[in-house]
Amino acid sequence: MGGALLLGTAACNDDNGGSNGSADAKATAGGGSSASAPADTAPKTSAARLTVTPADGATDVQPKDGLQVAVAGGKLTTVTVTDKNGKAVDGKVSGDGLSWKPSGQLTVGTSYTVSAQAVDAEGLVSASTSTFTTLTPAKTAGTSDNIADNGTYGVGMIVSVTFAKPIKNKDAVLAGITVTSSDGKTAKGHWFGDKRVDFRPEDFWTPNSKVTVKYRLKNVEVAPGVYGDVDKDEPFGIGRYQVSTVDAAAHTMTVDHGGGKTETLPITAGNDDNPSWNGTMVIYSKEVVTRMNSATVANVKGAEYDVQDVPHAMRLTRSGTYVHGNYWSSAFGKTNASHGCVGLADAKGGSDTSNGGKFFKSSMIGDVVKIKNSKGKTVDADNGLSGWTVPWSKW
Repeated sequence: MGGALLLGTAACNDDNGGSNGSADAKATAGGGSSASAPADTAPKTSAARLTVTPADGATDVQPKDGLQVAVAGGKLTTVTVTDKNGKAVDGKVSGDGLSWKPSGQLTVGTSYTVSAQAVDAEGLVSASTSTFTTLTPAKTAGTSDNIADNGTYGVGMIVSVTFAKPIKNKDAVLAGITVTSSDGKTAKGHWFGDKRVDFRPEDFWTPNSKVTVKYRLKNVEVAPGVYGDVDKDEPFGIGRYQVSTVDAAAHTMTVDHGGGKTETLPITAGNDDNPSWNGTMVIYSKEVVTRMNSATVANVKGAEYDVQDVPHAMRLTRSGTYVHGNYWSSAFGKTNASHGCVGLADAKGGSDTSNGGKFFKSSMIGDVVKIKNSKGKTVDADNGLSGWTVPWSKW
């Protein structure tokens, strides 16, 4: 059959070129039977084997420690991780070239693409591309604080943050909240229980400085399976300087306006049965008129009271301590006659020209009021914004 095929080929060639064509055909046939060119070989593959964790297409990936790129049989050369908007994730290849991890946490509820390359000892490249999605938290801990965006507060303002759920990973939360001022002061957080953390600097804020609260909690697992709910910057300003010192024994309040400007006002503080708290407190609310009722205050001794139109009230503690105007007493500068509050002379309905009215007008939330020489105990740090009573070394 082979001969027949050769003859068939020769006959065709004869038709085109006679005996020379036949000779060409024989040469061609002979060449085909003794070919010496090497056969095609498969390309070499890299010995580097890339492993990307999580696997391609994975969902509900933990934003912390959920991503790693590793290689065996080679060294990593390039690792790029980007979110759906093309924003790159910072990371670093290990010193031995065998692994890569992100520098920080990933964002929850976000899709990422991982592109990695490695080379083996012969310089052959191995590449991998994969995608995954981080988890979307089923539970979050609501966050609230006592700061209004771009509000202005006194030099003693304490930032108090409250969570809707108990916090277990307190250090992680503290790392996710920073409070800094334009003059370089930094506030430190102090926990009161597992739902409240207060922030203050070592000493009072600088007048006319700017403070920014930075929340970065959305990627923080604040408790098992529970994440923070806020990433935002919250700026506020510090106003002029005003620090007032109440001397309960002398029945006076000295108001320091800074720059050597002070004034001393006669007051009445808590009586012997209901002494005022000692310590450093902060005005945290102001009401032109409020109602004060002994039924709303614990452990009041003596006759009950209910004054429905207390003027110029500035609250200092959750337990009911105020600096306020008083129109029903004449004890100012003479004796302590109140149920724990600091009273200033005022008129019924409130008078802007009275001591109570003028102090109310000059005061703002965040101003400091110190009380000393009272027969009462030192105020608890979490009673209002009284954290200044705690030494910095214990804050």
